[in-house]
Amino acid sequence: MMTTAGEPATGPLQGIRVLDLTRVVMGPLATQILADQGADVVVVEPAGGDTNRVMGPGPHPQLSGISLNLMRNKRSAVIDLKSEAGRTAVRRLVETSDVVVSTMRPRALTRLGLDYPSVRAMREDIVYCQAQGFPLGSPRAEEPAYDDIVQAATGVSDIMLRIWGSPALMPTIFADKVCGLVMAQAITAALVERERTGRGRHVEVPMTQAMTAFMLAEHGAGAISQPPVAPPDRPATGYPRVLSPERRPHPTKDGWVHLLPYHPEHYVALFTEAGVQDAADDPRYADLRATILNSDSLYRDVRSITPSRTTDEWLEYCREAGIPATRVASLQDLVDELEIAEHPAAGGYRVIPSMATFHATEPEPPHHAPPHHAPPRHVPLRHHAPLIGQDTGDVLAELGLDPADHH
Repeated sequence: MMTTAGEPATGPLQGIRVLDLTRVVMGPLATQILADQGADVVVVEPAGGDTNRVMGPGPHPQLSGISLNLMRNKRSAVIDLKSEAGRTAVRRLVETSDVVVSTMRPRALTRLGLDYPSVRAMREDIVYCQAQGFPLGSPRAEEPAYDDIVQAATGVSDIMLRIWGSPALMPTIFADKVCGLVMAQAITAALVERERTGRGRHVEVPMTQAMTAFMLAEHGAGAISQPPVAPPDRPATGYPRVLSPERRPHPTKDGWVHLLPYHPEHYVALFTEAGVQDAADDPRYADLRATILNSDSLYRDVRSITPSRTTDEWLEYCREAGIPATRVASLQDLVDELEIAEHPAAGGYRVIPSMATFHATEPEPPHHAPPHHAPPRHVPLRHHAPLIGQDTGDVLAELGLDPADHH
């Protein structure tokens, strides 16, 4: 269930303060996860606000559709990091924080006195998470790197080339969001270590490093072996099943379905059901290795039989046969399933769910949702996305500073 905005912090990170010096989406997504899990996240923004506040349309000049969720459960303080009063405020914030998160380039952090050695001098046990495009100490450490650049640099464009014949980018800010997840996980791991040892930690998340590890988990494939081992007529890199251009939803009599006969017995059952002769003897799915290597032709054959039934008919059959399947949801379908909250300045908006649900220690009764509809979302919405600098006065007062010095 969605909690009511304005409730006190709850969750596994209750009592942890995070100083958020991030921008756009990657860092704010990481700190949104921490905020949803109970952390007190204080976002330091410039007077004009963060970029995500104007990324696309929204109901308020300071709140885009993106920022309404990305900024939730956080507090916003406008602090000029270049002024003496601003530097004093940030030093006080560091001293009272458990975590500092930044996506600035290394030289900018050093210039502002917010690099790790400087911050550690202010609080020795700080968990300091620093994310940038390329690894510290590398020749490219100071280069700007947005999602598009990182996708192109870490094999994403290459796998699109191998499927479609020309390099392309995933139509989502893929690298930003993957790296935001890595940041959140690494921060919580460092907090666990600090709880055990009392020591802080400098955590670095270079985007190209994180995305290289992410991409090569399966696409390193036979190239990981030395010497490389390649399947017939294929390069050593790349997981064949996933790189098949035939890997896409299938047309039905009344729409689209995606079904995935993953194991050989799934193919036998599916093609037998469709009336294919001698389906049990097809060598293309004699074992799991064969199904992977023959993905192109098998997916084409599946596509040839799906128009014979409606989407609901295929889903019913696949449930009975134990074959993974789903109807194809549109982005609007996903939005329509979200709960609506009322923002005091922006009005009604849809609340995107948290990525993980922390249940109570006592088992909760099961949800009985109607077919094809999502169960109720667990969204720990303690307070809505703040306007720019909405919490500056409160944050400074907590630090024993006069808000008047920052106007």
